[in-house]
Amino acid sequence: MIQLPQDFMIRMQDMLGEAYPAFLRSYEEKKVQALRVNTLKGTCEEFLKKVSYADLRPVAWEENGFYYRSEDSGFTPGRHPFHEAGVYYIQEPSAMAPAAYLEAKPGERVLDLCAAPGGKTTQIASYMKNEGILVCNEIHPARAKILSENVERMGIRNALVTNETPQRLAEAFGDYFDRILVDAPCSGEGMFRKNEEACGEWSLENVQLCADRQDEILDCADAMLRPGGRLVYATCTFAPAENEGSIARFLERHSDYQIVAVPKCDGMAEGIPKWAFYGADCDHGRVAADCGNGCDNGHLSGGGNAQSDRNMTKKEGSGALKHTIRLFPHQVKGEGHYLAVLQKQGEVPDGYHSLPQNGLQKGIHAKEVKEFLQFQQETLNGNLVEDAECCLLKFGDQLYRMPDDMPSIKGLKVLRAGLHLGTLKKNRFEPSHALALALTGEDARQSMELGSDENARAYLGGMTLNHSGEKGWYLMTYQGYSIGWGKLAGQVMKNHYPRGLRKV
Repeated sequence: MIQLPQDFMIRMQDMLGEAYPAFLRSYEEKKVQALRVNTLKGTCEEFLKKVSYADLRPVAWEENGFYYRSEDSGFTPGRHPFHEAGVYYIQEPSAMAPAAYLEAKPGERVLDLCAAPGGKTTQIASYMKNEGILVCNEIHPARAKILSENVERMGIRNALVTNETPQRLAEAFGDYFDRILVDAPCSGEGMFRKNEEACGEWSLENVQLCADRQDEILDCADAMLRPGGRLVYATCTFAPAENEGSIARFLERHSDYQIVAVPKCDGMAEGIPKWAFYGADCDHGRVAADCGNGCDNGHLSGGGNAQSDRNMTKKEGSGALKHTIRLFPHQVKGEGHYLAVLQKQGEVPDGYHSLPQNGLQKGIHAKEVKEFLQFQQETLNGNLVEDAECCLLKFGDQLYRMPDDMPSIKGLKVLRAGLHLGTLKKNRFEPSHALALALTGEDARQSMELGSDENARAYLGGMTLNHSGEKGWYLMTYQGYSIGWGKLAGQVMKNHYPRGLRKV
């Protein structure tokens, strides 16, 4: 049995009442596991045929999400070559809900403001189909690197990965985005079953610190959302101060937003309006009128004093909070989450796009990188720069294919600016691993299908393979999915799978 923090248990019992025993029993159950098929790589139908032996069951709120039980089927997604090929992303099922409710579409401008490690970013990218601009940001450098690596693994072409504060982004992207996801840093109460270490890091004081930080982040998100845009706020905590409370406080500060009443899947619970001000006037964090600690501040169920009357006044406009969503582990197959869908008032004309603060990023013409053009002609069937004259960007000797109309990155810390094509070396071009994962077998003039699990694992381990054919670069594929590069010389396929990713 997980050792839950005492103050947490007291608060949850106070909040849930008769449902508390069922909630507590959920911690005695095994956590559920799920994956989400990456539709940038292929369809769900294709994937399901290839793993027909696996016991996969659909996640209700994400059409590409599936529960799995590796102990029953022998399918271990984290160790399967499909994982390295970016065919799916292993993702906690409840965590799939916020991006699904964001409803991002191809061609839009979308921001994932607190994006690491990348589950929701890569989910959004699959909806966008590599069209439009996806800015994914993470304030912590080490986590931003992991985010960038996951963007690469999933073959995403239209992502701008940044390592900035929300305040700095707000200065650069006023009224720019059509949709913003704020998966806010939180106290992590919903992850106690999945991550027992989080129990030891929890405290009532940290809950309040998180709530204060969430207020700041949401205000920055507002500054970046265009009129009529959609904002989805999400946490993985049960704390009212960080959930209904954060949304209620945001609506008090920003009267030009309204909560969108969205359909709920079976097991999803409504938000609780009275929880918005749970414990707001008392350090003891209780709902009852008398918390038992000599406090007469007047709690949500009443206290009869002036402070309680002011709370009731604030609550009059909080009824829409019932349209937010709570996911409890005793009601759904997943961990604890909360989300709210908000709409900003106003509208813009069809086709209208505001410009970012520093305008659009200037690129270089393809004729300036003859080494890449030669590689493309010899290796690829298509033209990666056919529809734009200045769509390429150089970081030193690294070459990127920017998304169309990419905003200027002047003054921003950027880890990835679109699709990393590769490295410009003296009189030659070496393709990147990111480029391989963004291609299909049909995109390459020459490819080598690894076929068996044995060959795939040998390749992922860095071994050379025997192959006959014309010399040059080959796109390596496994069951039709691209997985990396090889370069044939004689009858030996030199392995170009990145050393840092190799499986020993």
